[in-house]
Amino acid sequence: MANGDLARNLRRLRRLASLTQEELAERSGISVDVIRRLEQRRKHSARLPTLHALANGLGVELTTLLGDPPAVAADGESDGPRFVAMRRAIMPVLGAPGPRPPGPGFSLDRLREQIAEGWSQYHAAEFDTVLKSLPDLITDARSATVTGDYDTRGAGFAALGKVLQLSGHVGVRMGRTDLALIALERAIGAAEKSGDPLLAPMVVNSVAWTYQRQGRLDDALHVALRAADDITSGGHAGTADGLKVWGALTMSAATSAARGNEYQRAAELMAGAEKEATRVAALPTGSDSRMVSVFSPTSVRIERVRLAVQYGHPEEALELAKGIRLSKDTPPSWRTWLLLDVARAHTDLGDAAGAVKTLESLRRTAPTWMRHHTLAVAIVRDLRTLPNRPAGLGALAEFLGVGDHEESTRRRPRGPGRTRAAAL
Repeated sequence: MANGDLARNLRRLRRLASLTQEELAERSGISVDVIRRLEQRRKHSARLPTLHALANGLGVELTTLLGDPPAVAADGESDGPRFVAMRRAIMPVLGAPGPRPPGPGFSLDRLREQIAEGWSQYHAAEFDTVLKSLPDLITDARSATVTGDYDTRGAGFAALGKVLQLSGHVGVRMGRTDLALIALERAIGAAEKSGDPLLAPMVVNSVAWTYQRQGRLDDALHVALRAADDITSGGHAGTADGLKVWGALTMSAATSAARGNEYQRAAELMAGAEKEATRVAALPTGSDSRMVSVFSPTSVRIERVRLAVQYGHPEEALELAKGIRLSKDTPPSWRTWLLLDVARAHTDLGDAAGAVKTLESLRRTAPTWMRHHTLAVAIVRDLRTLPNRPAGLGALAEFLGVGDHEESTRRRPRGPGRTRAAAL
């Protein structure tokens, strides 16, 4: 994360929250002088506890303050041809003809498999691959909605809903939350024509996540709770898929409540989710797990670890993490978050060796995700400020590209008239 990114993000998020520097200082417990110097780039970095407190005061995830992990490689163009193609697929040209029926050789089953694989690639942080495939997948899904009998068209709308939902997630990762909401709104429209009662609530969960990224915590909380209630009142929580969707919405609501300083409400929601999660394995297996919300005892525990570390309880986070047994269907993105949060907890407790050991595990299991996460960089930078750097830290810094530049800057000889302040 560039120093300017922190200054820009802090200033932008504070203004979005309608907070003065003094009000943010009161809410976060960080001095107004530190906030002012960070925003004015007179202070180039901050320790993780300070960043945690500022994020909590702003009601956002720490990664939102640091700069959300990019959805393309660092040398990619976020508004390049592939992104423009995705925009065009989500929002066809006004007045353009409607979708055409699919050509010979089209297979709806193959399209569903391609969309499911796109979700797997997304969870594996293969964002470039997903971005490249989305326009054709959206076009093919739209074609599938205008051919065959009623049931076939319904399946086509279901495919369109899932691929537009995937586009919304990619849009969030690109930092284009408004485009994401357009994609998700159209995904809900497709879902309502699909005949699948669970698809629209699944997309609503993505909407709630997007609202969280925009700082609309009340909106995120209410849409998630309403959709979860609809699943229960509709009698859909008695199936594995229905319970998964309900659980994911409930966890999303809990996260929104926690970020809105409603900690008791968040704890109650998470307790209810954890109790219900034990039922998932006992219910008949539903559809392709790649196309359904993530919800299990494991996912609930991972989310509890995240909330514990974010709200200043690193000991509790580590205790919760001890009992987690990752199942084979836990997406790589969830594994990544767990390891990052455990590393954060170790760092908060001053256990540098434990943090490095956890980050080394993350590098082995999800190297692509690790490279995308600004939080991994922030943790390594924090550890590098310690007087006794643990073994392995240098290799991690080199892997993330944060070591050599900082060292060269620190050791750069000063020219005539070059002050220490200028060197820093």
